[in-house]
Amino acid sequence: MTWCDSLRIGRALAGATAFSLFAAGCASSPAEPQRTPGGRVFTVAAAGDVLIHPELVEQAAADAKRTGKGEAGLDFGPMMAGVRPVISKADLAICHMETPVGKPRGPFQGYPEFLVPPQILTTLKDVGYDTCSTASNHTYDHGLKAVRRTLDAMDRVGLGHTGSARTPEEAKRINIRSVKGVKVAHLSYSWESFLNPTPKKESWAFNRIGTSAIKQAEAEARRQGAEVVILSVHWGLEHYNEPSVPQLQLAERITKETGINLVIGHHAHVVQPIQKLNGTWVAYSLGNQVARHSSPTGLTEEGAIGWFEFRETASGWDVAARYRTTLVDIPPEAEEGEKLPEGTVRDHRLVDVRQVLDNPGSLPADRLARYRLAAERTRGFLFNRGAPGGDGMAELSLTD
Repeated sequence: MTWCDSLRIGRALAGATAFSLFAAGCASSPAEPQRTPGGRVFTVAAAGDVLIHPELVEQAAADAKRTGKGEAGLDFGPMMAGVRPVISKADLAICHMETPVGKPRGPFQGYPEFLVPPQILTTLKDVGYDTCSTASNHTYDHGLKAVRRTLDAMDRVGLGHTGSARTPEEAKRINIRSVKGVKVAHLSYSWESFLNPTPKKESWAFNRIGTSAIKQAEAEARRQGAEVVILSVHWGLEHYNEPSVPQLQLAERITKETGINLVIGHHAHVVQPIQKLNGTWVAYSLGNQVARHSSPTGLTEEGAIGWFEFRETASGWDVAARYRTTLVDIPPEAEEGEKLPEGTVRDHRLVDVRQVLDNPGSLPADRLARYRLAAERTRGFLFNRGAPGGDGMAELSLTD
């Protein structure tokens, strides 16, 4: 075993940042995977939690008055428009719909038992998402009726879904899509809510985390012809930028004991590292895609879009990882009629941070500083388990 080999093994086991720094000197040694002549290639974009808090519903109502668009007085389009160039560019775009939806005119609820406008699903489809994971600790906030309403609404707008089900028969189906001629399966699992546990008689309606259950689902997906299997998993501790011990243990088992090709994590509501573990990319948490927590921390507004290029090789699928930083702009609280300084954030908006930094226009210095902080901090969290160096992750450029 060479010194570089032992270092990579040590880094995988320990996950320490120091290992990634020393490993940089070994980055050029791994051989490029032998590509299959005419091998297929496709791209996957995946983002963090879609969590529609009451303030975002109020924003959608204000935007509907301005645009005259939307449904039942709500338009989420302006809020989400900033990520459309990235999401719509992918061959397969995966979102995480954390909560059940209600009726178009409400009533709606926020934390702890969410019930959100179905209009957000139309917007997710419009910005380019193809399918969503639906297994989370909030899936069963309003019981089976709301699970069914949510999946019905997703079907109406053309969004795929996996992780919850309306019937025992649907629970057995695998979400397999054809992506540029490749059969790609998407699985979704979560821990169970202690507040609203699924009744035993309806346990089929919700996919709970378990290594054996995930193994069985992957095996069934392969039996049905899936060539690539992607797993979305709702796990970990909220507001921690490092994965928990159970996350690390489950990631080790999944990447060592299954053939799953990519793991996408949610639930922390802040960005956690992306790591290549046992040859498989694991995004422990992509933060929030869009959310407005009652007590914003700065970190809860920051997120990442993971971008993964799958390339067919003689030995299987080679996956290259990229990322794009996002930020939810939050307007300051102001008294009615109060005049805010020029350049102050006026609306809740999901921002593609790189696009803004590259084209700042006349934005004031304090807002540019906020975007730079998001970019630098997100990069630090994503790279904290060795993704640069030999694993080769980098920021996505839309001109590539």
